Amino acid sequence: MKAFIVAEIASNWEGSISTAKKLIRESKKSGADAVKFQMWRALDLYQGHPDWKIIKKSEFTPGKARILKKYSDQLGIEFFCSGFYPEAIECLDSIKVKRHKIASRTCTLNDPHSLETITKISDKKKPVVISMGMGGNKKKIKQILGKNKITFCYCVSEYPTDMEKIDWKKIKQYDGFSDHTLGITASIIFSIIKKQSNTKEIFIEKHVKLKNSKGPDASSSIDTDELKLLVDQIRKIEKIRL
Repeated sequence: MKAFIVAEIASNWEGSISTAKKLIRESKKSGADAVKFQMWRALDLYQGHPDWKIIKKSEFTPGKARILKKYSDQLGIEFFCSGFYPEAIECLDSIKVKRHKIASRTCTLNDPHSLETITKISDKKKPVVISMGMGGNKKKIKQILGKNKITFCYCVSEYPTDMEKIDWKKIKQYDGFSDHTLGITASIIFSIIKKQSNTKEIFIEKHVKLKNSKGPDASSSIDTDELKLLVDQIRKIEKIRL
């Protein structure tokens, strides 16, 4: 078994390029395989939200994506994003991301541009990771992405997620886990389950923050020291001979 471990930075960069770069550096030091951001437009998803100013500050623009993709390349860690509108996918493709991510809310096709975004990802024919925390028509998504290598992720869209909400029988059906629980236990259990089933490749995504972060996603994130511990433990699980 080989685990692809992603530091989901999301909004924990708090609208600061220097904070984003520090998170990328610390994620690289922790041994993560990739860092991930979210490219959405605040007006599309959060118009009228009570935390509008904070959300708007965390909007990840194409220009910022180009800066941080270049920085990630220099450090030798993969960079990619959840794209929430078609032009985001075009931007990400232009800076040569290796894969795309489809967020749980996009799978429901209820947000503006969701269907167009998934169709645009299909056109790029790159590997795609899909979180299914809010449901969505899995069959329809598979039809649209017929030419893409797909990894579906088990996910509970609660931030943070209570461990008791995880369906450990259902999770066996997935090769990916977008983990919103506190701590690292759930991701380690998932890794052990997939190791026992002789799964060749798994995908684990965990929200990551700097210590003392006050970003919108901080309450359901681990810090980079915990990320290193998670990576170290999963690498040990990979080497076990059953």
